[in-house]
Amino acid sequence: MVSLWGALLWFVFPGRVWAAEPTPASNALAIDTIWTLLAAFLVFLMHAGFTMVESGFTQSKNTVNIIMKNLATIAIGVIVFFAVGFGIMFGPDVGGIIGTKGFWMENISDLDFGIPTLGFWLFQAVFAATSATIVSGAVAERFKFVAYCIFTVVMTAIIYPVVGHWVWGGGWLSRLGFIDFAGSTVVHSVGGWSALVGAYLVGARLGKYGKDGSVQVIPGHNIPLGALGVFILWFGWFGFNAGSTISGTSPEIVSIATTTLLAGAAGIVGVMLITTIKYSKPDPTLTLNGALAGLVGITAGTASVSPTGALIIGLAAGIIMVFAVEYFDRVAKIDDPVGAISVHGVCGAFGTLAVGLFATEGGLFYGGGISLLVVQLIGVIAVFAWSVFCSWIVFSIINAWVGLRVSPEEEMEGLDLGEHGLRAYGDFVFRSAIPGSSVQPATQEIRMAKPEIEVSR
Repeated sequence: MVSLWGALLWFVFPGRVWAAEPTPASNALAIDTIWTLLAAFLVFLMHAGFTMVESGFTQSKNTVNIIMKNLATIAIGVIVFFAVGFGIMFGPDVGGIIGTKGFWMENISDLDFGIPTLGFWLFQAVFAATSATIVSGAVAERFKFVAYCIFTVVMTAIIYPVVGHWVWGGGWLSRLGFIDFAGSTVVHSVGGWSALVGAYLVGARLGKYGKDGSVQVIPGHNIPLGALGVFILWFGWFGFNAGSTISGTSPEIVSIATTTLLAGAAGIVGVMLITTIKYSKPDPTLTLNGALAGLVGITAGTASVSPTGALIIGLAAGIIMVFAVEYFDRVAKIDDPVGAISVHGVCGAFGTLAVGLFATEGGLFYGGGISLLVVQLIGVIAVFAWSVFCSWIVFSIINAWVGLRVSPEEEMEGLDLGEHGLRAYGDFVFRSAIPGSSVQPATQEIRMAKPEIEVSR
């Protein structure tokens, strides 16, 4: 009689014929597959977190536009990655640069990822969309929706998959011994450096900088929404990092989950400490980004460092993020409403380099010398150059084709109406005062704290 467990295996792998009783190998395959799928579902949920963070940290008149961009990211991203990106990333290697097979998920019967190939594709597809959505926050509140959709196609078809091949698909960086376990560089820095180019080329939001160069506050409208988004992202990060084992039977998932938790917590503590020292009070929105900074920082070395190393990396990433936000906002004059460049680009690069210092096998602080650190540095520089070069070309073509930026009138009114014909909050925010009541008209955006540093203390 076929056991219940055997029936479950048949349900998960209907194309296979199972013995009446499961074997250790079939059990391991089932556990690994189910674990990877669960991790993929957690990473998918992170897109809700990104939507909430971006919406909360921007003005209410652009909320629908943020939602639409994040919906488009996951929809366009997974389709393009299915058609093109997966083959470039994981197909048979050519010169250490690019894959050449697996487009439209065809001719892949000889590829072995340890679990059914479609399960592996699903996990990687939600990663690809994550890299693209990082750009959304940095160019928020003035970027054309159609321009963003076009860039998402190129990002998930070429820019991200090529880097992924270099590191995870058997390319030249993996052969050098480059370590990026879950994507501090492959996912986050690619998105962060592309966001840097997009934010620079599209220019700052109207009113962000005065004629004298002064920095003006453009606060987010819903910090509780942004905070909920951060918690969802943190929760999803356990799937992001531990799921990258592609193995539910690996004991590594315990240490990976532990370093992920500790680094996120340390990022928060680091930001609270440094902002209290600098500004006399802990900054709430920077502290929220501190959790993400710590998580981005640990993602490369989550399987290579000790829990103590994770604490140090997360703490340092949070502090570095504060100074990076201040630099881009005040010095470089690059307007990034959600701090995406600092959190993902800068902290992703830092976390990747930190592997060369804190890896328990090969790290400088563990007697391994500088060889690993040099390899990590080569990878960071190469990915920076590739991401910036490709993004600059793509954004320039899009600008000549359809334009990057909405009109000043549309930006002032809000992209929700101009791009989508719908307000996010309707009467809730924009209703008139009731005659005879003490309620005043809600004629301005709700003013709250902002993700960039703007201190008038």
